[in-house]
Amino acid sequence: MNSTYFTEEHDLFRESLKDFLQKEVVPHIEKWEKTGTIERFIWEKFGEMGFFGINYPEAYGGLNLDLFYTVIFLEELQKVNSGGFAAAMWAHAYLAMTHLNAEGDERIKKDYLAPSILGKKIGCLCITEPFGGSDVAAMRTTAVKKGDKYIINGSKTFITNGIYSDYLVVAAKTSPELGNKGISIFLIDRDVKGVSATKLDKLGWRASDTAEIAFDNVEIPVENLMGEENKGFPYIMQHFALERLIMGINAHARSEFAIDYTLQYMSEREAFGKTINKFQALRHKMAELVTDVEHCKLFNYATIARLDKGDYVVKEATMSKLKSTKVADDVMYSCLQMLGGYGYIEEYPLARLFRDSRLGPIGGGTSEILKEIIAKMVIENKDYKKAVN
Repeated sequence: MNSTYFTEEHDLFRESLKDFLQKEVVPHIEKWEKTGTIERFIWEKFGEMGFFGINYPEAYGGLNLDLFYTVIFLEELQKVNSGGFAAAMWAHAYLAMTHLNAEGDERIKKDYLAPSILGKKIGCLCITEPFGGSDVAAMRTTAVKKGDKYIINGSKTFITNGIYSDYLVVAAKTSPELGNKGISIFLIDRDVKGVSATKLDKLGWRASDTAEIAFDNVEIPVENLMGEENKGFPYIMQHFALERLIMGINAHARSEFAIDYTLQYMSEREAFGKTINKFQALRHKMAELVTDVEHCKLFNYATIARLDKGDYVVKEATMSKLKSTKVADDVMYSCLQMLGGYGYIEEYPLARLFRDSRLGPIGGGTSEILKEIIAKMVIENKDYKKAVN
């Protein structure tokens, strides 16, 4: 591995994770892809191995390791060839749990973060809305304070783990008249009256349960407010940097997986008396793809190194997701083409990779939104500030 960023300890962790995934996950992937349901036992096995606690405090059962262990976790998840399974795992560990750790009080950390690290509770993050999409500030879900309770009304959509989860981390407007400055973050238990979820049927990520969630006069105690009231937007924005880097890392990892499989196929597939890896047009195309992926990977590693040191890498994380997901789509298209008719057959991995990869330029902020964020930073010198909590 790249010795600039990975130590011998990192490499041992990678080997352990690979072995775990091959033994405990891969045998079930086809079933989960068909049923659209990831069985509960695997969450607890991940928890037992410490995989959900990689970068969380030891006080709550975490391992408090550097972010390159997270990189390994993400990269190896992409190699089981189920974007949906991978998403279910990292959405729990790095979307929902990130907010618990950053904005949750001691009670929340003990009652929700600790069991989440063990895989005994599953979380989801609810930000996107049916009428808002990437426009977080346009959300309509409201939280009205009445005495010692908040009353939540509204809906969310495209929520990963929206069916499986035991709790929901929800963004809602506490002061709608303030626009994006009136958003707060709440913790809601799944079994609270008024919470309902509908599973969505997707093109890819078939193993994960993406849902639309409705809140109908949902009552929660005031102590389920996380962080300060009306500070939700900057909380969300600062965590988007990690989410976008995660999606960039996922993209370069699945690209490498697709390329490795395709190169092996090309070394065995014969046409006109020779293996197809001898044809210049195909060789040069693969050379271009490998170059693009390597550029993305090294940029992503350098950005993770800065984030691990505490730098606020909004611009770089946005660039990571924008470029890496575009490259991944190009890789999937070209690798599928290299397999010819077999690329279009479901028993070969490229068909699923092609479908799963297409979510990359959409989820966590569309490529169009990301371009506008970058444009504001480089043209208008906009400076996104880190939230203080």
